[in-house]
Amino acid sequence: MSVPVDPVFLRVAAGSLAAACDEMGEVLVRAAHSANIKERRDCSTGLFDPAGEMTMQAEHIPVHLGAMPAAVEALLGESHAPGDGWMLNDPYTGGTHLPDITVVTPIFTANGDSLGFAACRAHHADVGGDAPGSMPADSTRLDQEGVVIPPTRFAHGGKIDHAVLDAITRQMRNPAQRTADLRAQLAACRRGESRVREFADRYGADAYREALAAVLDYAERQTRAGIAALADGEYAAEDFMEDDARGTHDLSLRLKATVTGDRLTLDFTGSDAQHEGNLNCPLAVTLSACYFAVRVLTAPDVPACAGAYRPVEVIAPPGTLLNAQPPAAVAGGNVETSSRVADLVLAAFGRAQGQGTMNNFTLGNERFTHYETLGGGQGACPDAPGPSAVHVAMSNTLNTPVEALELEFPLRVREYALRRASGGHGAQPGGDGVVREIEALETIEWSLIAERRRYAPRGAAGGGDGTPGRDFAAGEAVAGKARGRLTAGQTLRIETPGGGGHGHF
Repeated sequence: MSVPVDPVFLRVAAGSLAAACDEMGEVLVRAAHSANIKERRDCSTGLFDPAGEMTMQAEHIPVHLGAMPAAVEALLGESHAPGDGWMLNDPYTGGTHLPDITVVTPIFTANGDSLGFAACRAHHADVGGDAPGSMPADSTRLDQEGVVIPPTRFAHGGKIDHAVLDAITRQMRNPAQRTADLRAQLAACRRGESRVREFADRYGADAYREALAAVLDYAERQTRAGIAALADGEYAAEDFMEDDARGTHDLSLRLKATVTGDRLTLDFTGSDAQHEGNLNCPLAVTLSACYFAVRVLTAPDVPACAGAYRPVEVIAPPGTLLNAQPPAAVAGGNVETSSRVADLVLAAFGRAQGQGTMNNFTLGNERFTHYETLGGGQGACPDAPGPSAVHVAMSNTLNTPVEALELEFPLRVREYALRRASGGHGAQPGGDGVVREIEALETIEWSLIAERRRYAPRGAAGGGDGTPGRDFAAGEAVAGKARGRLTAGQTLRIETPGGGGHGHF
């Protein structure tokens, strides 16, 4: 049942929640030590009600939309006290993939009544495992990808338990940097706590809780209206993941979308089973991709909260690629398979596809680690061309600036440019990809997890497909999922895909 709240107060509440999440993000970015967080901003922040429903998320990383709520849900059965801080990254207990560590803190009034939770998720530059950067292209088990952290309390009464924290970070490369980034996450959550308490002190705790419920109801109404504007009926799409790291076979994903009035069902029955590689998705990641695509199709400006997803049902049978079960490896599922899920939903409703990959690569040795994703071409819309050189769909990060990359790491950027004419032709052309070539200044290991190297991003309504990506290590062509070593003077070159065009040229 909708909560009756004055419309002006609803706008004030929604704006206050959004501002608090934005401020949490700024605290995290400014306090973090790793380039992956402070430069690329690979992180998300959010606020949750006492029942664990997400009441607001900052406009950070779409792949975290449906995944952070799973992390908070994993902690609901625990005992909480003021000043507590929790961390986790287990993909099968509220996480996504292991480098994404979530920190959660409970929020209380001065009288000890629960106001909910503050949470933030950040992609750490390393969490251990077989390869520097913890994104091995050829992993087959979760433990090869790093340290698995179940829900763990690492702060009590406002103070960090260094014994607990050190026991976890010493299993990772550069543990001092990992500790600094986790402290930054804790500080971000503390800022969220303080802003929530300020709101509750000003308007009253009951008014705060009513505001949370009203924001959720408002988002639900807006999304239902957006779905109702779509034509009733069934829509279908099929696409593939490129399983070349294992040298076995490509993986099929199938979608049947059904619009019935103001409800939408996304049914992935018929998709391939989870596989021996790391393109497997925990259900929370699949939900994130679906929620992002639904938001694009229906109400892009609606508050990013749990209410917006109430009219959406997602069916992904357990044991399939989109609802993987432990101990399946998941490093690529969070970043690549999630992108394909978004592609499927958008394609089913006639949208041209963007690059459909994050072009993930890690570089490092025992002295340093660096993780990067690269932009590419976005798919065109019916009334506008696709933008070039942007992070598409499930990624909303920045690149690491050339100056920061060369200052902090033993790397030199040899080329960074648009990949001209890689977007699909059409009445509205797709966006172009990018070229980035990096030279190693000392011996390093590299790992690449990328898609759309064989299956091009599709155009729509007669528009042409985008150009698939290409990759080269030490001058030799390599598959989109590969790992190896560079010695000083050798280069890694990545040419990212263009987006599909829309309409006949």
